[in-house]
Amino acid sequence: TIMHQISQNFSDDYDCWFTPYYADDFVKLYAKLRLIDYTIVGNGNFRKQTLAYFDKHNLQVDNRGEKYNDDYQLVFTCSDLIVPKNIRNKKILLVQEGMTDPETFPYYLVKYLHLPRWSASTSTTGMSNLYTYFCIASEGYRELFIRKGADPSKLIITGIPNFDNVHQYLENDFPHKNYLLVATSDMRETLKYENRKKFIKRAVQIADGKQIIFKLHPNENVKRATKEINKYAPGALIFTNGNTNHMIANCDALLTRYSSVVLVATVLGKKVYSDLSEEELKKLAPIQNGGTSAERIARLGKTLIEEPAKNEKEIHDEFELKQALSH
Repeated sequence: TIMHQISQNFSDDYDCWFTPYYADDFVKLYAKLRLIDYTIVGNGNFRKQTLAYFDKHNLQVDNRGEKYNDDYQLVFTCSDLIVPKNIRNKKILLVQEGMTDPETFPYYLVKYLHLPRWSASTSTTGMSNLYTYFCIASEGYRELFIRKGADPSKLIITGIPNFDNVHQYLENDFPHKNYLLVATSDMRETLKYENRKKFIKRAVQIADGKQIIFKLHPNENVKRATKEINKYAPGALIFTNGNTNHMIANCDALLTRYSSVVLVATVLGKKVYSDLSEEELKKLAPIQNGGTSAERIARLGKTLIEEPAKNEKEIHDEFELKQALSH
């Protein structure tokens, strides 16, 4: 949805095309053999949902960017874990998608042994430095990405679509209020360890008799997750779809592991239980600009095409937001 929002700020003079995320070499082979369907590069649910979104919104699709590859002047992407070979000779605007994964053991293998970035999931976001600029959410994230190894001159705090106007979610028609919202993850589906029994029991303890609502991750095994919740948190409500941001807006507190939903909850002043401290969350909280990030990022893209002589200082002066706008 982020790329779509940005594209809507380009006039008919610009020909915008979309593609599901893709890779080269042996990762491409793994995807073809259906060995990595649980990832965004594979041919599983993520790809199906992406193609369905393209179809629903009548977006032009150029799979793998192969149809008009030589004609593209600018590429927008939400991930640089894999930077396909056919876009490396083009101007690239990387846009932060949301929360990045914690820096666990695989992250350090990537950083010090130079393993492929994708092997540590989104914890290595921004580390490629193969982009022209990286549009990010806040000053806290600037510090985080610089520490990981991103080039400071390429980072621009533009705000990020979906997280730049969260107070709008307070006006909603979600019927429930004053509950503990539990946002689950797809850790197990993506081959990471999670003690779900312990997680559910923690939710029951935190709720202390209050209504619990579970919002399941869209990539999760619904049948298994529902069975576990009914066993360890009987009486809890379970949602497999619906607007998660509206659910956050109406809750008293949020429990999750390491998810982008904490960014929305933090800005809305909700009590958050997660793998990050309250201090860290406040530092990372996305800048609020009234929902204008997509337009700002699109203007940056147009500038790179139409005014290629502009230097880094001029770009930063024109497009960087100050953290004072945040709250």
